[in-house]
Amino acid sequence: MFKKPTIEKLLVFLYNIFGDFMNPIALDLGFIEIYWYSITILLGVISGASLAYLELKRLKMDKEYFFNMIFYALIFAFIGARIYYVIFNLDYYLNNLAEIPAIWHGGLAIHGGILGGAITIVIYSLKHQKNKNEILKYLDISAVSILIGQIIGRWGNFFNSEAHGGVTTRVFLEKLHIPEFIIQGMTINGIVYHPTFLYESCLNLIGLIVLLVLRRNKKIKIGMLLSIYLMWYSIVRFFIESMRTDSLMFYSLKMAQVISIILFIVGLVLFVYSYKKNKYYNKESWDNYVFYYKNKK
Repeated sequence: MFKKPTIEKLLVFLYNIFGDFMNPIALDLGFIEIYWYSITILLGVISGASLAYLELKRLKMDKEYFFNMIFYALIFAFIGARIYYVIFNLDYYLNNLAEIPAIWHGGLAIHGGILGGAITIVIYSLKHQKNKNEILKYLDISAVSILIGQIIGRWGNFFNSEAHGGVTTRVFLEKLHIPEFIIQGMTINGIVYHPTFLYESCLNLIGLIVLLVLRRNKKIKIGMLLSIYLMWYSIVRFFIESMRTDSLMFYSLKMAQVISIILFIVGLVLFVYSYKKNKYYNKESWDNYVFYYKNKK
């Protein structure tokens, strides 16, 4: 385990390289500015792709096909995430048209990204004549990869000083053992806010561990990982959204909570369907497990 002084030295080292943690610009090369938000998204994509590659290799699935599909899915996921955000901030963007493509300033709605990416995967798979089980397998793999991307990508909100919760106190955050640099980052104009990005990132990390464990379980059926992801993230986001102060609104409703309820229901229906109708990932291994268990009894 790292001791506290070691962590502090590491943070000082990173600070000396990159400068102020709360400066949204990580590197200013003169002719171009590289934002922390962009870096965290890129790291999320790379991590998700790496995790997907390992799972495709384990399942002996077509890696070239998957990454060709994901190339298009990522494009439309970003487009969907941006369109979703712009629609619910339409008054601002109609008066600031040049800001619409400026995603490095923040403003990507994950629900729009999930919708755009999922639709692309389904259409691409159907075009290449993939069956239901094949499509769900790719969506299962994608769900786990999306979650690790969300865990990392949420830190972009930290550097942009956005997507935080309501007012709290330094004492409260210290009792939660929140690192000092996060407390400082969440102290905006002298007011301390809840680091909801951190809460969501940590809860998603728990969800990721659960999914990684479950997908090695012989009882898991095709489609279950996607359904569990939808239910888990919906619960997490519904809870986190109740704390946030910058929610996208539809009249008096927080859209993220409405979508979370819908996605939870979709996930639950898919889970029941997968349990009753779909095949196990490794039928032979499951048959051997049942045979061994019955003989043991």
